[in-house]
Amino acid sequence: MAELSDTQIERYARHILLREVGGIGQERLLDSKVLIVGAGGLGSPVLMYLAAAGVGKIGIVDDDAVDLSNLQRQIAHTTARIGMPKVASAAETARAINPDVTVVEHKTRITATNVIELISGYDIVADGSDNFETRFLINDACYLAKKPLVAAAILRFDGQIGTYKAHALDGDGGHGPCYRCIFREPPPPGQIPSCAEAGVLGALCGMMGSLQASEVLKELLGIGSSMSGHLMVIDGLSTEFRKIAVKPDPGCPLCGDNPTILDLSIHVGATAAICATA
Repeated sequence: MAELSDTQIERYARHILLREVGGIGQERLLDSKVLIVGAGGLGSPVLMYLAAAGVGKIGIVDDDAVDLSNLQRQIAHTTARIGMPKVASAAETARAINPDVTVVEHKTRITATNVIELISGYDIVADGSDNFETRFLINDACYLAKKPLVAAAILRFDGQIGTYKAHALDGDGGHGPCYRCIFREPPPPGQIPSCAEAGVLGALCGMMGSLQASEVLKELLGIGSSMSGHLMVIDGLSTEFRKIAVKPDPGCPLCGDNPTILDLSIHVGATAAICATA
């Protein structure tokens, strides 16, 4: 790791003052690589805080363009950038915040055929996608590729966040749960509305995305208590936070005792359908 320059010492001074981070931790962040899935309501604050924190390489995956209806919550974008690819707009924002950061634009939709290649060049994945099929695909790919995953989701006034690294052994020789240990499979189409159908409080996206960025930074630095083994559920209307302990499911088809998901072939048809109707 290269030593911090005088400019970097000034930029990251409030990190360096933290005993848990210090100069060595900041150098580690500058050498870290994070992939953000989705440059929307969650991905925007994740991107901006990771860029400000000095994460050296940030990849952004999104195939959409900035729309007027995005601006109520997707704070990485501006009115002047309507019609611009979201990855380009988000990258412009990140570079304006911190020129130390290398931003890689992946203007594509994640599919079963490209997800392993996309995540392979990164240390950790932050999932801010807006549909169940993509969430399950990313969970399965991260487990198979042995990549930690910090995933958040929002709808109306509610949010949830968890860290999943079932591929890694814990101190007792076991492992934490994956996303499928909590939610076995996607709900039937139409059972749960999307944000486009049910709405979402814009500021809640900022709160959940900030929590997500904080958990990513903790994982990169190896500090504090990991969210692995827990699911945090937030009720924005009552301002209630519930941290629920979750154990790995021995019957999980991905990380259980007798797994049936050994590759990503189960996602090919579903992902193709998503692409065809997007």
